Amino acid sequence: GHLVAFPTETVYGLGADATNEKAVARIYEVKGRPKDHPLIVHISSMELLDKWASEIPEYAIKLARAFWPGPMTLVLKRSDLAKDFITGGQETVAIRVPYHTLANQLLKEFESIGGYGVAAPSANRFGKVSPTNSQAVEEELGNLLLENDQILDGGQSQIGIESTIIDCIGDIPIVLRPGSVTIELAENLLGQKLGELDSSNRQIKISGSFETHYSPDAQVVLNGITNLGDGFIALEGIPTPPGAIRLGSPKDNDDYARMLYSSLRLADYNGIKTVNVIPPEDQGIGLAVNNRLLKASKG
Repeated sequence: GHLVAFPTETVYGLGADATNEKAVARIYEVKGRPKDHPLIVHISSMELLDKWASEIPEYAIKLARAFWPGPMTLVLKRSDLAKDFITGGQETVAIRVPYHTLANQLLKEFESIGGYGVAAPSANRFGKVSPTNSQAVEEELGNLLLENDQILDGGQSQIGIESTIIDCIGDIPIVLRPGSVTIELAENLLGQKLGELDSSNRQIKISGSFETHYSPDAQVVLNGITNLGDGFIALEGIPTPPGAIRLGSPKDNDDYARMLYSSLRLADYNGIKTVNVIPPEDQGIGLAVNNRLLKASKG
């Protein structure tokens, strides 16, 4: 009935028993999250998928076998176990199997005493920058947690941005939120093109679907003019403009994802008002990094 902040390979999550309405309500309270915004249910293996989903297409099973445990969330038609307080009142439920050792052990231990899954959004205030280490969770949520709530320290998140979310309720899967399981990886596995995200399927609510999200207190500017005292994030080969404060120098797109949120948090920690970011190329995980940067820049 209490909350546990725990590490995953993507970011840290704020978890509660996914069948306990009162416990789940505290996630919304601590985060300041809109009540109709659905949560992702974390399970230890795909063996529990049919507990939460009523219809599982063959392509969804292929995706699960290939990318679970891992940084991919599948949206499926919900079973009776998935109540409105998890799904945001929708007829769909989002499921993920993380591969982080500590997260998976937590889920297995919980399932061994009768649990079915842990509902967990990122462990930060709603719309803010996701935490990628336990210290960031403590700094942001520590004063909102109760005595019996827990923060598990599993080190730095390896990937650094949230999971890929794939809509699996139609004939063709659709990527609703890009992540490190890229569109190319999914298409190569399935041998087919994925569907396009448009106004007809955008009505499915998912984590991180607001236009403004992942935003630090600092103003994030993409490809702007860097002034004296501004923060600066760019690939390591791009020189720091005169008078700017270098916050991140990722080596490649994977490294960009890994250090993005900690760099944005560093700006706030140092009281920097504006951060100029040179985004990576829109390839592979770079697509997901740019998705997060665009939302952050509108904050």
